[in-house]
Amino acid sequence: MAENINEDIKAMSFERALEELETIVQKLESGRAPLQESIAIYERGEALKAHCDGLLKTAEARIEKITLSRDGKPAGTEPLDER
Repeated sequence: MAENINEDIKAMSFERALEELETIVQKLESGRAPLQESIAIYERGEALKAHCDGLLKTAEARIEKITLSRDGKPAGTEPLDER
């Protein structure tokens, strides 16, 4: 059931998902939300966090660093993080 509720997260930009996640954290930290609501927004927060993590991993995979030749001129690119 939670998957249907969080279906909209898949289409969110990183910035929008992070913004909503920050709002959820603030609400949970305030302690003002009733227990059932706290559980529901915590679960949504987990889905938002997973979405942000996925978007970051995708972005990291696309980043490359420029390699230089011995004379200091650009010679090509290689993955930024060679794990």
